[in-house]
Amino acid sequence: MNKLLNTAALVISASLCHAAIASEASHELTLTEADKLITLPLHCVETPYPYKTGIVLGSADDLKEPAQHHPIFYGCFDWHSAAHGYWSLVTLLRQFPEMEHADEARAILDRNLTVENGQLEAAFFSKDINKSFERTYGWAWLLKLSDELKVWDDPKAAEYAANLQPLVDVIVQRYMEFLPQLLYPVRVGEHSNTAFGLSFAHDYAVNQGLTELQQLIEVRARNYFSADENCPISWEPSGYDFISPCLEEIGLMQRVLPAGEFLPWLQAFMPQLADKDYSLEVGKVSDRTDGKLVHLDGLNFSRAWNLYALANAYPQYAHLRAVADQHMAYSYPNLIGDSYEGGHWLGSFAIQALNSAVDLRQPPQS
Repeated sequence: MNKLLNTAALVISASLCHAAIASEASHELTLTEADKLITLPLHCVETPYPYKTGIVLGSADDLKEPAQHHPIFYGCFDWHSAAHGYWSLVTLLRQFPEMEHADEARAILDRNLTVENGQLEAAFFSKDINKSFERTYGWAWLLKLSDELKVWDDPKAAEYAANLQPLVDVIVQRYMEFLPQLLYPVRVGEHSNTAFGLSFAHDYAVNQGLTELQQLIEVRARNYFSADENCPISWEPSGYDFISPCLEEIGLMQRVLPAGEFLPWLQAFMPQLADKDYSLEVGKVSDRTDGKLVHLDGLNFSRAWNLYALANAYPQYAHLRAVADQHMAYSYPNLIGDSYEGGHWLGSFAIQALNSAVDLRQPPQS
């Protein structure tokens, strides 16, 4: 028993010391950081095993190698991690084309983002037995990847985007069919979280001019969340969270509500955020070789990107940047050299958080 208590004390002590380095951490996506971060998706997108399939077997014919089902997204342990692994490659290439490993990344895109592979991925998702596959977490990341390709000013980007378009069209249709049927939101801190699944999809709809999808998401978001008050963030995190149910809901409502509606809603939903001294304890990871426990690093990054977005858009919440910085400082130093359990996916979350730290937003709607 004493040994267990001593071990627990060491873990807690290490966590506290780690959190104390907040002021030393970099919260800017620079070329130096990009050169480090790109090694994570480069290592995983073409690594076929270990792999968690998550598919429903309709017959013995479905017992195939993952790469036969998913000729693009067969790496990084699972489909959705492969999807945001590719997003990481494209995002870093777009922002830092001079990266040391740029040619290697481009070669991977050339090999895998082909016409035939895009059609095969779309065919898999088109089957009725797979209509709930990756709903809605993987769906959201696929749309985010497509969005990134379509804003990338590169001769090959349009070709890659076109090759993915059959799959994107299926995913958009899945959203259109599913959201009217989802009567109640899913509020967990993992993959099926409704607010997360709608946020990136809303970005895609707005950026690509898909008015019908945008309006559906906005209607459903209002139906799900408009009446919410006093979100119990003190209940967070659950043991395996990589998404904050409270802050992810704020991120979605910030997207869909004009400022005149959003600010009163936010005051009712989490009034404590207006306190200039507001603090939020980071999610602590006891074992980064455990694929579930390391989720808490992802929680810290996803909390950060929502807090940065709020601080950037509304000066009265600028103090929340410091809270986001603390979350980044705890988890960011562990990325490079991390075990595969975290390394196969956490880089994408870090990139999203780092980009969110930069104030690139337009002024909020009036």
